[in-house]
Amino acid sequence: MPLDAQIGGDVISATPVLTIIIPTLNERENVEPLLGSLAAALPYTAWEAIFVDDDSQDGTADYVRDLARRNPRVRCLQRIGRRGLATACMEGVLASASPYVAVIDADLQHDERLVPKMLAALRDGADLVVGSRYVAGGVVGDWDRGRARASGFATRLARMICKADVADPLSGFFMCRREVFERALRRMSGQGFKVLLDLLASSPEPLRVRELPYSFRERQRGESKLDTLIVWEFGMLVADKLVGHIVPVRFALFALIGGLGLLVHLTMLGTGLNLLGFSFRASQVVATLVAMTSNFFLHNQFTYRDRRLHGLRLVRGLVTFYLVCGLGIVANVGVATYVFSANHVWWLAGVAGAVVGSVFNFAMSSVFTWNRK
Repeated sequence: MPLDAQIGGDVISATPVLTIIIPTLNERENVEPLLGSLAAALPYTAWEAIFVDDDSQDGTADYVRDLARRNPRVRCLQRIGRRGLATACMEGVLASASPYVAVIDADLQHDERLVPKMLAALRDGADLVVGSRYVAGGVVGDWDRGRARASGFATRLARMICKADVADPLSGFFMCRREVFERALRRMSGQGFKVLLDLLASSPEPLRVRELPYSFRERQRGESKLDTLIVWEFGMLVADKLVGHIVPVRFALFALIGGLGLLVHLTMLGTGLNLLGFSFRASQVVATLVAMTSNFFLHNQFTYRDRRLHGLRLVRGLVTFYLVCGLGIVANVGVATYVFSANHVWWLAGVAGAVVGSVFNFAMSSVFTWNRK
């Protein structure tokens, strides 16, 4: 039966009680099956589905908009130049008005039949309901031993920063009262893809959490988004919640890559002088350019992963990064010279110059190289 033929009755025209946020990236094949399953699971509930699409290249956004013309439950929020599951969910919640909000993956691995039970648990007094693979009755699916161990380790690590005793804080399947999400929203980092963990770690007060078991399914269509960089983003989220109140994690990573850049600089300088026979000046110029270039691409891949530059913007970003670093050198030398002239302690002057240069480079590159526009 076509999806639009399943729609009818007063439940559709009523103001939605539940908004289901579905982040998508190249999930066109899964959209209609998921909507059909949700419609079957929620026949007597006024609900809507907001697909937050990160500019998929397979036509997901256009397909959702086409469905929305025939299905008043469906909405599309397409994001251009921004990526990340956590921020997609945050924007989806802000685009809704329902008293209850849920997050479910588009890949059909979550059991949509659990959604009515989650809603009933919220109406019964819970603040947050988690679809859990790790409580009695939950099943993780047909995972190999390596993936199961990695998931178990990540879960134990995640529980270090949770403010509630949750067996599956890395679940991507949950539902909460709208005010619960809104109270935590401004504290959330938006890092990575584990939005539930971000929510649990950012909530200003303890939450009444219920976990309902479900069987995690295998993906049938499309490609998994799990890769090493997503694991990196998970580590960034944990680090942000552990030490972000002391030193911003993005700045700490910026400084770390800057330190690696110093090693690259010294390696290239020694290579130019001792192996290639260049003059010191020529070796210094080459080493400086190589170090700045390597730093730029590492920052683009890791420090500013959520603002990554591509195409012509990548070239423009590289040029502005060169300019920012050049001005940073001036600030570094100027401050170091001033401090040395005041107390003649060379190491203190060097540290002061390095700190000022790093802060300057971080601030200016955030504004001019990796801005949010």
